Amino acid sequence: MTPNRPAAMIREGIERLARAGLPTPRADARLLLAHAARLEPSGLATTRELDDVVARRYEELLVRRSSGEPLQHLTGVAWFRTIKVLVGPGVFIPRPETESVVQFALRQLVALRPSTGPEPVVVDLCTGSGVIAASIADEYPGRPRIWAVENSDEALQWARRNLEPRGVEVVHADMADALHELDGHVDLVVANPPYIPETAASQLPADVVDHDPHEALFAGADGLDALRVLAGTAARLLRTGGWLVAEHDDTQGGSAPQLLADTGFFHTIEDHPDLTGLPRFVSAVRAPRRPRDEVEE
Repeated sequence: MTPNRPAAMIREGIERLARAGLPTPRADARLLLAHAARLEPSGLATTRELDDVVARRYEELLVRRSSGEPLQHLTGVAWFRTIKVLVGPGVFIPRPETESVVQFALRQLVALRPSTGPEPVVVDLCTGSGVIAASIADEYPGRPRIWAVENSDEALQWARRNLEPRGVEVVHADMADALHELDGHVDLVVANPPYIPETAASQLPADVVDHDPHEALFAGADGLDALRVLAGTAARLLRTGGWLVAEHDDTQGGSAPQLLADTGFFHTIEDHPDLTGLPRFVSAVRAPRRPRDEVEE
């Protein structure tokens, strides 16, 4: 009987996943074997041989991954910045591009941090798995008061599992009507809303269209429908001088900032690239309230 040596099993996995046309076969094979063996990936290097039960689990995982099932659904976790969150069917899988959004949001929060008095108030709209709120809760050098809003019943369950242990308040609501009790008192609104134009659906990889929730992906003909709602909600929630930080599609580097400018609720509107240099998110500061804002919001 051929020994189940990790190095040989990983090599075989790489070959099979590469033949299936997957973009990261080496990383996937290693993570799948570690998951099958109930080990951290680093533990494979010190393991001489794995039993047949692990080999059978690994075989099943390779078959499912080769068919296009997301790696994160198979392992049940997604790594993001310094944390890992629980994910699965029914929730959007966090993407590396969103890490730039969190980095910028944290920088603004640190600048806002008071020397005395209450910590900043943060609202994460369209929280999904809760990965943005979780990252802020873990990385901010203090104890910010964080609310995370999600409308999907399925995604809400994942958000609660990831956020409630971190002390984040998870709210089941449509973002348009959420958290009126915080109106005018929020320091930062951050969001990764749906932003893909419906006309672009045919251009997406099958593993995205087949496994990510459509309501987490698409936002009308131009991809900006969710941002339109988000802008109004952020204007309502934010105090004067509070920040809005929102992710967008890499084709919306001009249209997303213009949308915020057209509302009249914000100033210091800027667009920012992700780590690959593509337009990725917009930031804006809440302008002083005008007498008509209450009606418009």
